[in-house]
Amino acid sequence: MLKGKKILLAVSGGIAVYKAVALTSKLTQAGAEVKVMMTEHATEFVTPLTFQAMSRNPVYTDTFDEKDPAKIAHIDLADWADMVVIAPATANVLGKVANGMADDMVTTTLLATQAQVYVAPAMNVHMYQHPAVVQNMKTLETWGYRFIEPGDGYLACGYVGKGRLEEPEEIVQVIDRDYHRLGRWQGKKVLITAGPTREPLDPVRYFTNYSSGKMGYAFAQEAAEQGAKVYLVSGPTNLTVPPSVEHIPVSSTEEMFAQVTALYDQVDIVIKTAAVADYRPVETSEQKIKKNKDHITIELEKNVDILRYLGEHKERQYLIGFAAETEDLEAYGRKKLQEKNLDAIVINDVSRSDIGFDSDQNEVVLITKAGNTWPIEQASKSAIAEQVIELIDREIGKG
Repeated sequence: MLKGKKILLAVSGGIAVYKAVALTSKLTQAGAEVKVMMTEHATEFVTPLTFQAMSRNPVYTDTFDEKDPAKIAHIDLADWADMVVIAPATANVLGKVANGMADDMVTTTLLATQAQVYVAPAMNVHMYQHPAVVQNMKTLETWGYRFIEPGDGYLACGYVGKGRLEEPEEIVQVIDRDYHRLGRWQGKKVLITAGPTREPLDPVRYFTNYSSGKMGYAFAQEAAEQGAKVYLVSGPTNLTVPPSVEHIPVSSTEEMFAQVTALYDQVDIVIKTAAVADYRPVETSEQKIKKNKDHITIELEKNVDILRYLGEHKERQYLIGFAAETEDLEAYGRKKLQEKNLDAIVINDVSRSDIGFDSDQNEVVLITKAGNTWPIEQASKSAIAEQVIELIDREIGKG
């Protein structure tokens, strides 16, 4: 997949620079065209001439060294690249990019590029765990940067722990697999629902549930990275909307129903992760209900079943539902799959404290109308979303 790809390698100043030389060689051997840019401190470990010999291209070290007077070098490089790889990525360069600084060739080009950026950190284990570094990496992740985690082992500083630059062969494999995955849903329109809904009781109270929206937002980011036009209809959450995703905020089940049905005819795939309230108060007080009784009775009425409606009105769409269960997961999942005319259902056990609601982890079972059952082991919700989409894409391809 890397053959003919234009890869811009950003090398920052750490002892792991020597591995970046091997990475340049590996990428070139894979058929990629590689150009290298280096920070000033990176040149103190390895000379630009070494990278020039490995890449067979000029090496860029100075923002003001314009090799071609007809072009502005850092803009030309930023536009040229199909992807950018920062390896090694030091704490310093991560902090600069995460905070919008552009004071050398590397950071200036990184701010200008629209290409997919891969980051391979390398630093002391305590630096890697420092809150500022952790926050900077989280910021970059929300912008779509993809991280290749460092390995555990003996570090140049003498410590043993996480912080060693991943081996060049593994970096190439990660990029190759990921680049093959990206663009899988190019041209598709995907509707995703996420988060809880709120059913008002009075101006200060409402009925809701424990859903954080994390699973739905993970699907939105993954689908967008794969090239889809993503509509994210979300109940109230504290999450950051993934880049290039169209966010449509709602509060109640009725509001979500209105937005979903308005978009339904336009989309190819629906992933309905939202934890929608099944019932709502029959009456909503315009004034705050006073605490003047020992007991209060609230009459509830059934909300519209959005998923059932979508199943009943499905034409060409591929419809994926979610089932948050506490027992007999597969039995309830298969029943819901059939009753609501779904193409697939994802089931998870919300009775477990280590996965499900408000957790960053999940463990699910994917069941499809075609008769396939895939248990997906515990992993981050981002990894779960990636695996589910890969399997769904395989099912759609068979159809």
